[in-house]
Amino acid sequence: MSSHDTIAAIATATGYGGVGIIRLSGPAAIDISRTITGLSLQPRYTKLCRFSDSQGNVIDQGLAIYFSGPHSFTGEDVIELHGHGGPVVMNMLLQACLQAGARQARAGEFSERAFLNDKMDLTQAEAVADLIASSSEQAARAAVRSLQGEFSNRVQALTEQLIHCRMHIESAIDFPEEEIDFLADETIVEQIDLLLERLEALFGSAKQGKLLQQGMTVVIAGRPNAGKSSLMNTLSGSERSIVTDIPGTTRDILSETIQIDGLPVHLIDTAGLRHSDDVVEQLGVKKAWAEIATADIILLLIDSTDRHAEQDSLVEIQLPKSIPVVKLYNKIDQIDQPACIKRNDDHTEIYLSVKTGAGIAFVREHLKHVSGYTSAESGVFSARTRHIQALETCEIHIHNAKKQLLDNKAGELAAEELRLAQQFLSEITGEFSSDDLLGRIFTSFCIGK
Repeated sequence: MSSHDTIAAIATATGYGGVGIIRLSGPAAIDISRTITGLSLQPRYTKLCRFSDSQGNVIDQGLAIYFSGPHSFTGEDVIELHGHGGPVVMNMLLQACLQAGARQARAGEFSERAFLNDKMDLTQAEAVADLIASSSEQAARAAVRSLQGEFSNRVQALTEQLIHCRMHIESAIDFPEEEIDFLADETIVEQIDLLLERLEALFGSAKQGKLLQQGMTVVIAGRPNAGKSSLMNTLSGSERSIVTDIPGTTRDILSETIQIDGLPVHLIDTAGLRHSDDVVEQLGVKKAWAEIATADIILLLIDSTDRHAEQDSLVEIQLPKSIPVVKLYNKIDQIDQPACIKRNDDHTEIYLSVKTGAGIAFVREHLKHVSGYTSAESGVFSARTRHIQALETCEIHIHNAKKQLLDNKAGELAAEELRLAQQFLSEITGEFSSDDLLGRIFTSFCIGK
C-alpha cells in the first residue's frame, strides 16, 4: 500500500440514515469521480448528480463535492459523494469507486495522510479520534482544544525553552577558552527550574485530559451477598445487575460506564470472592480476580452486619498491593451507623447503605479525589497514556541535567540529558516518531477517518 494510491471508504456510521458519505483521497480522485458522476467538478462547488457503476447502472442520486489539494483535510485531492444513508446503497457506491481504481482505505488512513502532509501534527490527529469517541461534553470540549492546537502549542513553547537551555550549555562546551564560566552561571539553573515548573503544569493538564478521554476502571469486589450488584445498580442508575438474597447470584463479569461530573468511570461488578465447589461459580471467581488485577481502584464491599470479619480480611490480604483499595461498609441502616468517610494514611473507609443511598455521594466524591480529577475545564485538552509517559520521561531527563550541572559541573552530560528530553517532547507532536508508533496510533481510528 502506498500513499500515492487513491483511497476510498464510507465516512459515515454503519446503519440507516438520511445521508451517507463516501470519501476519496489521492491523485486519481478526480478521474474516479468523473467516471461515477459523469461530471467535471469545480473545487468547493456542490453538484447534484447521479452515481453510476462501471456498467452505467444508476446506483443513487446525490451530491458531489471536490476539495482540491493541498486545501483539503488530507492535503490531497479529496472527493465526497453524498448519497442516501442505507448500508446497501453505500456499499454499492463504495464498490463502484474501487472498480474505478481506488482501494479500500485502512483504518485512520485519511487522518494519517493529513499528518504526513503536514495538515496537522500527531496530537491533533489523535484529537480527531478522541472527539469522535468522546463520552461526555467535557471530553468533547477537551478534544476540540487539542484539535485546535492548544496541546501542541504548549509542547512547542516548552520545546523552545528547552532548546534555549541547551544552547546556553553547549555554548559553554564549544567555547571553553572564554574567561566566563557559563556553567557556573545561576541563570541556567533558574531557567531549568522554570522549565520544570511549566512542565509540571503541562503534565497536570495532560493527566486531566487523559482522565476525560480514558476514564478510570473501578472494580467492585467482596464476598457474596455484600451488596456488590446493588451498588453497581445504584451507581449506574439502572438495574444492570441481578440482585437476589441468594449468595453467588453474580457468576459473570458485568460492566457499565457512568459519568461523575464528566469523569468516565468504567464500573465492573464481579462474582463474590469465596471458595465454591460449583464449577460455574469457580469460573466467575477466577474472572473476578483477573479483573481486579487490571483495576485502577478497587471498591471492597463489606457487609457491616456480618460477623465473619476474618473472611473479609482474608480477601483483602489477597488483593494487589499496587492498586488503591477503598473499604465500603454496607448496610449501615441495619446497625444504626451514620454515613461517613474516614481517610487514613494507608486506606480509606466509607460507611454507607446501598439500600437507602446514604453515603453513596462519598463514594462518587472519593473516586474523583483518588483519580486526581477536577471538574474545572479551563485549559484541559485531550491526552493519552503515551503523552503522559513522554512527559514523565522528559521530566526525568531534565532533573538529571540539573543534577549534572549542580553536582558534577558536567556540561556534556547535562546537554545530552536535555537532548533526550527534547526528543521525548518531539514524540508527542510527531516531529520525532517511529513508524511502529504511527501504525499503532492510526489503526485505532475508525474506517473512513
